[in-house]
Amino acid sequence: VLIVRAGDFFGPGAGNNWFAQAVVKPGKPVKAITNPAAPGVGHQWAYLPDVAETMVRLVERADELPVFARFHLEGFWDHDGLQLAEAIKRVTGKPDLPVKGFPWWMVKIAAPFNETFREVMEMSYLWREPLHLRNDRLVAFLGAEPHTPLDTAVAETLTGLGCLDRTVGQNAHSGSRVASGGRITT
Repeated sequence: VLIVRAGDFFGPGAGNNWFAQAVVKPGKPVKAITNPAAPGVGHQWAYLPDVAETMVRLVERADELPVFARFHLEGFWDHDGLQLAEAIKRVTGKPDLPVKGFPWWMVKIAAPFNETFREVMEMSYLWREPLHLRNDRLVAFLGAEPHTPLDTAVAETLTGLGCLDRTVGQNAHSGSRVASGGRITT
């Protein structure tokens, strides 16, 4: 048995997650960012290609694992709940994007009538209290955790969601910076 725990998933082609369903609106340029976290509360994110690479590396060494193995991915620890929003601003070249709070009150009102909203409310503590998974055991076993730079991961995710022009996403991936107004600088 192999258990790999990680933060909230995000990545290109992944639609059923907080990033794609709450933080930004897929299929449109980013005009605002929604932050579900309480002010100052850290949150853990996991870029799906990094999660997949980690799992492949673990499976490739399955003969070295105990019968029951458990690992945590650090992924990206957003220590104050604002770093993901700041990365979105950098990648889009829009430093003045507004960051709005998530309408938890609406979910709470709808929860008695909707199973999904009830489940969302059950997990809402993860946005009010920091839960930081440590990857010490994973790093001791693999030597390092696969880790895509945050701006690259955000650019690839936004591009995959149709929120960012592919040229902007590719330049963020190659290390270029996006200037205000959407112009690419190197």
